[in-house]
Amino acid sequence: MAAAAAAAAAALWRPQEVGLQEICGILEQHISPAADQARVWQQLQQYNQFPDFNNYLAFILAHAEGKSVEIRQAAGLLLKNNLRSAFNSLSPTYQQYIKSELLPCLGAADKTIRSTVGTVISVVVQLGRVQSWPELLQALAHCLDSNDLNHMEGAMDALYKICEDIPEELDVDVPGLPERPINVFMPRLLQFFHSPHAVLRKLSLGSINQFIVMMPTGLLASMEQYLQGLFHLAHDPSADVRKLVCAALVQLIEVRPSFLEQQLRNVIEFILQANKDPDDEVSLEACEFWSAYCDGSVSPDGLREFLPRLIPVLLSNMAYADDDESLIDAEEDESFPDRDQDLKPRFHSSRFHGSENGEDDDEDIINVWNLRKCSAAALDVIANVFGDEILPSLMPLIQSNLANTSDTTWKEREAAVLAIGAIAEGCFDGLRPHLSEIVAFLIPLLDDKFPLIRSITCWTLSRYSKFIVKGIGSQEGHERFDKVLMGLLRRILDSNKRVQEASCSAFATLEEEAAEELAPRLEIILQHLLCAYGKYQRRNLRIVYDAIGTLADAVGAELNQPKYLDILMPPLIAKWQQLSNSDKDLFPLLECFTSIAQALGPGFSQFAEPVFQRCINIIQAQQLAKVDPAAAGVQYDKEFIVCSLDLLSGLAEGLGGGIESLVAQSNLRDLLLQCCMDDAADIRQSALALLGDLARVCPVHLNPRLPDFLHVAAKQLNPSAVKDAVSVANNACWAIGELAIKVRREVSPVVLTVSSCLIPILKNAEGLNKSLLENSAITLGRLSWACPELLAPHMEHFMQPWCTALSMIRDDYEKEDAFRGLCAMVNINPSGAMSSLAYMCKAIASWHEIRSEDLHNEVCLVLNGYKQMLGNGQWEQFLLTLEPSVLHRLSRYQDFERQ
Repeated sequence: MAAAAAAAAAALWRPQEVGLQEICGILEQHISPAADQARVWQQLQQYNQFPDFNNYLAFILAHAEGKSVEIRQAAGLLLKNNLRSAFNSLSPTYQQYIKSELLPCLGAADKTIRSTVGTVISVVVQLGRVQSWPELLQALAHCLDSNDLNHMEGAMDALYKICEDIPEELDVDVPGLPERPINVFMPRLLQFFHSPHAVLRKLSLGSINQFIVMMPTGLLASMEQYLQGLFHLAHDPSADVRKLVCAALVQLIEVRPSFLEQQLRNVIEFILQANKDPDDEVSLEACEFWSAYCDGSVSPDGLREFLPRLIPVLLSNMAYADDDESLIDAEEDESFPDRDQDLKPRFHSSRFHGSENGEDDDEDIINVWNLRKCSAAALDVIANVFGDEILPSLMPLIQSNLANTSDTTWKEREAAVLAIGAIAEGCFDGLRPHLSEIVAFLIPLLDDKFPLIRSITCWTLSRYSKFIVKGIGSQEGHERFDKVLMGLLRRILDSNKRVQEASCSAFATLEEEAAEELAPRLEIILQHLLCAYGKYQRRNLRIVYDAIGTLADAVGAELNQPKYLDILMPPLIAKWQQLSNSDKDLFPLLECFTSIAQALGPGFSQFAEPVFQRCINIIQAQQLAKVDPAAAGVQYDKEFIVCSLDLLSGLAEGLGGGIESLVAQSNLRDLLLQCCMDDAADIRQSALALLGDLARVCPVHLNPRLPDFLHVAAKQLNPSAVKDAVSVANNACWAIGELAIKVRREVSPVVLTVSSCLIPILKNAEGLNKSLLENSAITLGRLSWACPELLAPHMEHFMQPWCTALSMIRDDYEKEDAFRGLCAMVNINPSGAMSSLAYMCKAIASWHEIRSEDLHNEVCLVLNGYKQMLGNGQWEQFLLTLEPSVLHRLSRYQDFERQ
């Protein structure tokens, strides 16, 4: 077969000897660390212009026996990268040539060549589809059925890569084949579970595992044999195979738990043993099972009896491994300069108006997933499912670990403190009687000699922030709060970088919980934070900014006192002046200023002008950089625009009408319109938030471009735009509502367009973003208030879903606006709401209290209007259809009571 393929290839194309030697020469330089790589890359790009360059690469990979394996591998990897971008533009003859050179190499003597060929084959299948290469399927089957290890391994490697990259390609009908490829290969793969060669056991199991989520008929039909195969491989001598068995069971418990029901006890027993496997990767994969089990649809009862054996394993695995990178990092004090790799990329969340998107997860300090973190996460999930049931198994172990105070057992003590933090949420009720003692025990550990004990104690205390803050009312609780607060502040000034980071993050969590309780302690908090600001290096500086911003959010206007501003502002302003407009260290500072501007309100006006102007300059420079980086003098980075827009929003919110003079003297309006039309969703999201904020405080400056703003915002609400970028749609919806109540009738050109987008959102509410639903209901109401005569004729088409959405919104001024629109429309077209009267009554009953007297009176008039329209008999009949709670709430509207 190989000879026939080689003959076919030779008939299609042959290389020129000179070209071949030239390309081999440049590949030799390509893999040499001493070569000028920029020049080499340029030469390779020039070769790429030749239509048959990829043929040469395929020939070198397949035939250059006289060259080093490294050169042949380099040719293969370059071929793979080129094919990704150019395969479909190659002539069919050249495509065929490359394919015919690859197949005979499946059984190459050298493993590196076989593996490289498998990688290229997978890319060709991705781009050309399996139907257009039937010879591949024949060659793979032929190699798998041979008894030659090289051929079997080469074919298996290629098949594994196809399964990993594009499993769906093997579950399609192929002309000329009696059945789908996966059905052809499945029996062979299952047979390899019993191969004497570990590499074939590993690749066959890895291949089938890729189909668990898809679950093609071929696997479904072989499920019994597959599960038997998993149990057969459960104690395989190869750690790679055992790891894949665990991975398969994790996936099955997540997506197809019913298949494991009969064998669940055996599965749990095996995973429990695998969780103690001497190979870390096997034990890590096994440990993933517990969270998958608890998060899935399996009854917790199956796991309950194993908890007394599982919990000691988890706690044991939560201790730092001897080779954990954190142990080395923990040695670094502040005198060690930050390395570039320490500065993780940061992501700014664009401004979002409405219900929160969801809570941020606790950010782990070093983002390397390992057995320790996986075990702690599993304990956390198990605590949330089983609650206090786990305490009798866990607490004696924690106490035993903590009681052993020798230096050699510090890792066990640290793991015990981590465990106390991990169960904070799930076991809170059971721990409640002991929390005073637990916190009292933890506070001295903030000063432990081991830095990793100090850092984990910061995190664990932050997990009990609610308890620590709630107790402030009592003398004992007040003292406890102060001790925790001062302990964390001390650690913020720790010389160890890891402790600095943990304490700042923990302090930010405590700040969010304590809010105004921090006001009496503001001076000492600011002194510590600004002292840290002066001594921290770049990575941890970002966390200080976060702590300062969180403090500003927590205490609000309390911060607006000269004694506090004198501590807070000079260092921040000095840094602000020191950083250039293209320095990414500006991002966290811009975010920090946003929180401070909102907290100080008009008090920020003394700092506002240079901050405002710089935001404008940054946005202008970045918009220029997008089209001409050389002229702008900076590289384009959209995050500069997003952060600047959000800071301008913070200024608008803080200064209120005080921002008007700054807006009037700038070109913000035109810049903002450009940003509202940007390609990047997060720029549009922040721009539309700023549009809404400016509409509230200085709409007059938007007027000259008002039709453009309305048109651009309305475009974000068409169904495809909502699907692509729900947060952008949410902010657009909110901004249109804010504009509507300020410009009133001038919003009329877009009222019907916008409402035709909002109504489908309200009608298809299930599964939609809660904030978008609320904003859609409010904006529809505000448009109705601004232009009731335009929407009233159509109200019967949307009253039911609209009223349903309104009834779920909490009392506030936005809900008042929406109800003013409701009343205005009903006054124009009362019969339009008649068929939805029960829904409207339910929406009215959703108010705890309408604080606006005139709106309260309007609602009374609407209800009484319907009472008169229906007449007493029908009115009584209607009232009987309402739920008692709705009826009770409606009785507040004085005249509206049953006769």
